[in-house]
Amino acid sequence: MHALFDQNCNLVGWYDPANSSIWDTQMRWSAFIVDGNAFSTQTEQWLGAFVNATFQDRNGKAALWMPELGSPESGFAPFPPFAPFKPFTPFTPFKPAAPFAPFAPFEPLGGWSQLNFNAWMAQN
Repeated sequence: MHALFDQNCNLVGWYDPANSSIWDTQMRWSAFIVDGNAFSTQTEQWLGAFVNATFQDRNGKAALWMPELGSPESGFAPFPPFAPFKPFTPFTPFKPAAPFAPFAPFEPLGGWSQLNFNAWMAQN
């Protein structure tokens, strides 16, 4: 499990690469990743691209990042992907111990997303 942080270095959730899922801090299954794109588990709407250590919004701006995997990256707005099939709900993992807050990263080229975690999850 990798800790997910917002631009202010607040812990907002966890990324589980074993089942390509995002869990919020209360260990609720929030998003799933298919072919480098994140989708909401509630609405199945596309949330944005997953690039290296960064989950981007629909405009290609860094919204969430994983410091242990690299620096946040922003880019161009990607094309919306086709809607995937929603995977079966994975087993809820044990909640990891809270990590230390990372040092603030340099601003990614192109800037940060204006969306916080809840707004990123609620995109329609």
